[in-house]
Amino acid sequence: MAGVVYWLGIRAADLADEPSMQSYYKAETHQVGVLYGKEGILIDDIFRDLKKPGAQAFLIIASSVVIAAGCYLFAKFPDKTDEKDLWNMP
Repeated sequence: MAGVVYWLGIRAADLADEPSMQSYYKAETHQVGVLYGKEGILIDDIFRDLKKPGAQAFLIIASSVVIAAGCYLFAKFPDKTDEKDLWNMP
């Protein structure tokens, strides 16, 4: 029980939902839009979303599945041959 209380106590608060931070994000988004345009806002939103643990977990799972599928598809299985042919390969 003490471990749970300690873990809950040291967890960082999510400031994105706090009303006072909404004006900060609005000003930051406006400044990025002025400097870099709509593409800058899009890239900033993507990078902000990639900092979330859920998105990171999804990317790790997706890349693991893609790599495993690639290894499975590109693996070359040997043809069925006699055992003595394996020892006399050129």
